[in-house]
Amino acid sequence: MGIEWGNELQVLGQHVGYSALAVGFAVLIGLPLGVAIGHSGRGRNVMLAVFGVLRALPTLGLLTWLTLALPLGVRMPLVPSTIVLVVLAVPPVLAAAQSGVVSIPRPIVDAAVAMGLNTRQVVWSVELPLALPTILGGIRSCALQVIATATIAAYVGLGGLGRYLLDGMALRDYPLMLKGAVMVTVLALVVDGLFALVLKGRKV
Repeated sequence: MGIEWGNELQVLGQHVGYSALAVGFAVLIGLPLGVAIGHSGRGRNVMLAVFGVLRALPTLGLLTWLTLALPLGVRMPLVPSTIVLVVLAVPPVLAAAQSGVVSIPRPIVDAAVAMGLNTRQVVWSVELPLALPTILGGIRSCALQVIATATIAAYVGLGGLGRYLLDGMALRDYPLMLKGAVMVTVLALVVDGLFALVLKGRKV
């Protein structure tokens, strides 16, 4: 089913929705794991290797397989689409969280422990605030990758900016494909700019 040229806001909203959902799940998964690994120093190589292998899988092939393999994959294509995007999105968040915590000078953590802070308080009051710029950088990278890749949702019947690319290819409507590509690029630049402002604000 094709899309009309006047549906830009609807299609853009769908794309943003798919991307935000995947980034949200990636943060919920990657941030706690990354902080835990950075704090304890355990499991880093194993976790990064696991997600690295998953990330190396062909995105479109994985999407097709999940759509056919999951019980609700065909009837609820948002599920396999989100899983694929989350697999792509978790590694940058995980790596940034782990790196941000590890980069904190050890004397600062030791001083917090000497003041009587328990593990939970050290993580929330010391490590997370100090690692936040690095973590935001990882979420920034994650968001840009997801925005660029969320076009694959159109291949399993969902909307988003991928509809312009898929329908344009089917109809040989190259201006429509160009429109989709430009909109994805502009969206990525806008999101990147917003993250840059947030990061700049934290440095002031």
